[in-house]
Amino acid sequence: MNPASFKDHFSKVARAYAAVRPQYPDELYAFLASQAPARDLAWDAATGNGQAAVGLARHVEHVIATDASAEQIARAISNPRVEYRVARAEASGLREASIDLIAVAQAAHWFDLDAFYKEVMRVGRPGALVALWSYGYFVMHPEIDEIIEHFSEGKLQSYWPSESRVIRDRYRTLPFPFAEIETPTFDMQRAFTLEQVEQYFRSWSGVQRYVDSQGEDPIPAVMADVARVWGDPYTSRTGRFELYLRVGHVNAQLTQFEHERT
Repeated sequence: MNPASFKDHFSKVARAYAAVRPQYPDELYAFLASQAPARDLAWDAATGNGQAAVGLARHVEHVIATDASAEQIARAISNPRVEYRVARAEASGLREASIDLIAVAQAAHWFDLDAFYKEVMRVGRPGALVALWSYGYFVMHPEIDEIIEHFSEGKLQSYWPSESRVIRDRYRTLPFPFAEIETPTFDMQRAFTLEQVEQYFRSWSGVQRYVDSQGEDPIPAVMADVARVWGDPYTSRTGRFELYLRVGHVNAQLTQFEHERT
């Protein structure tokens, strides 16, 4: 993948993305740090707004957080233990065999995985921990859940980038050429107002692509459906997101991975 091929699905909605996406639990970061060979240096690839980088910094001495989007980096959360850089995950510019923990939050499905995994093998120290995670739609209320499912897999079905479909498989179909370990179950909870649900929809790549293709906004119609179920618009409702994790240690399995992909 060359720089021109980077698919930037989120710079246009960086502010909304940062405002309404759920927060990963601190228990996740603590678990990952406990499994790393050391806690000196972590790399958060495709950091976005820096949420995962700041979380990791509570358990690791220093975090280098990279993103190919300068807009996302410009809006990232400031933290004295996090160093932000504009760089693609497949060409990080990091020093060879220097990283203890490599994390990718809600982004690995966008990568050129062949190139990224080579970069992981280059920058990870022996036994470095690699953690990829994602999450799907929230679960909130049966009627609201049904509206979201119909919207996302109906009107938006043909507008989702093909790469995002692996999330529907809970990341189990994502190639992962590392010595995988079992992980606890983690989820996230976030309180939403009705207005924040709209912002959340607008942060979806499928919505962006629908607007670009059709020249119309699909959000007012679906929000009218949600509002009818919601009740008092000033009342908050809690959504629960399940995390889908792939976690393992860097080893020599990449050669086999490359062979199987050819």
